[in-house]
Amino acid sequence: MATWAEIEREVPELAREVRARFAAGKHSTMATLRRDGGPRISGTEVAFEDGDVWLGSMPGAVKARDLQRDPRLAIHSPTAEPDEAGTSWAGEAKLSGTAHEVPAEDASHKFRVDISEIVLTRLGDPADHLVIESWHQGRGYTSRRRR
Repeated sequence: MATWAEIEREVPELAREVRARFAAGKHSTMATLRRDGGPRISGTEVAFEDGDVWLGSMPGAVKARDLQRDPRLAIHSPTAEPDEAGTSWAGEAKLSGTAHEVPAEDASHKFRVDISEIVLTRLGDPADHLVIESWHQGRGYTSRRRR
C-alpha cells in the first residue's frame, strides 16, 4: 500500500490529474463491503491533506461501520459529462485501497486511506479512443488505449 505522497513522487503527472478529477466536485462515490460481503455504495467527500487521502463520516454511519469491519474500499471521483459533440471530456478517476480509522476531534469518524490502485480514464487526442492510465501497487504505471 502507498500513501498519496508516495504516489505523487512515483507518478507525479498521473497523481496531479487524478487529484484534479476528485477536486472537480464535492461528492464522490465510495464502495464498501456489507457484513454479508455484498457491495454498498455511499456518497463521500475526499480530502488530500498532508500527503494522505482522508475520508470522514457522521457518527455511526453504515459506511463507517463497514470500514471498521472490513477496511477495503474503492472511490470514484465526481463525474462530468462529455460535451455535446463528444469531443471533450475531463475524464474520471478511481482509487482503491484500505481505510484506517484515526481518532477524530468529535464523535465523527475519520479515515486515512492507504492506496493500492489509482486509475484515470479520459478521451485521447483525437477523441476517437479512451486513454486508461493506472498505477497499481507492485506493478507500477501503465497506460493503454481503448477504442
